[in-house]
Amino acid sequence: MLGYIIKRVLYMIPTLFGMSLIAFLIIQLPPGDYLTSLLASMTDSGQTIDPAQIERLKEIYGFNDPIYVQYWKWISGILLRGDFGYSFEWGQPVAGLIWDRMGSTVAISLLSLVFVWAVSLPIGIYSAVRRHSVGDHVFTLFGFLGLAVPNFILALTLMYVAYKYLGQSVGGLYSPEYADAPMSFAKFWDFLAHLWIPIIVIGASGTAALIRILRANLTDELNKPYVVTARAKGLPEYKVILKYPVRIALNPFVSAIGWVLPHLVSGVTITAIVLNLPTAGPLLFRALVSQDMYLAGSFILLLSALTLVGMLVSDILLAVLDPRIRFT
Repeated sequence: MLGYIIKRVLYMIPTLFGMSLIAFLIIQLPPGDYLTSLLASMTDSGQTIDPAQIERLKEIYGFNDPIYVQYWKWISGILLRGDFGYSFEWGQPVAGLIWDRMGSTVAISLLSLVFVWAVSLPIGIYSAVRRHSVGDHVFTLFGFLGLAVPNFILALTLMYVAYKYLGQSVGGLYSPEYADAPMSFAKFWDFLAHLWIPIIVIGASGTAALIRILRANLTDELNKPYVVTARAKGLPEYKVILKYPVRIALNPFVSAIGWVLPHLVSGVTITAIVLNLPTAGPLLFRALVSQDMYLAGSFILLLSALTLVGMLVSDILLAVLDPRIRFT
């Protein structure tokens, strides 16, 4: 196992380098650049543009350099100094922008993940054990609704309910009176009061999907001979179910870590925009629209790194969870 982990980590280095190169090239594919967008907005607002000023801006932003020179400046700054570059639109280092959004992004996404697992695990087990019962049909109905209803529609609905019937301010993670206030117990409680809407919205589709997956996998396992043998030995029913088939059917939960880690950064962008959440998703979206290449490239590189780490963690946990899986 140790040799496998070392080998995978070594493979991740060239893979990550290739991903960074592809990400930087993709960002450069759309016609124009940040300066083009800036000049277009200045023209639309009626401002006159001096050609000498245009050349000066190109020199400042480095757009006169070939693309490989721009890439090398960016990637070498990350590797040698931890410098992710400079955001043209925000006028500050990219690293500061990324880390400012990471706290709320990680908190919301981790709590959404806990919500998904806490809800889908017991419901999935119940639906598999009590197949075609009234409860199974009810949970199946809600599962299909969770998959069918777009997240932003669910977000708008919950915002209306919270405002109309609970008297709660909606949008963002704090009420207006706490937005700029120093941290206190009252502000923390207000944060928790606003947190339930994004957690439910972000976790709804994932919960519905994992319920269906766990139900299908566990249904197959319950008919295996080892389950019949365990019952024949006189084991209590809860041990027969939880100790053996559930452990094997949990593989999809562990496999989900591969996409959960990048999801911590990207989040649900449209939902975050609707709910006015200060997470990384809207910032990445804005960077792509404005062609802020260093900010967008750094986000994509971070997503790529988290995807590789998530796949490695997922493989290791799968080997621990399921003894049938062995790595060499």
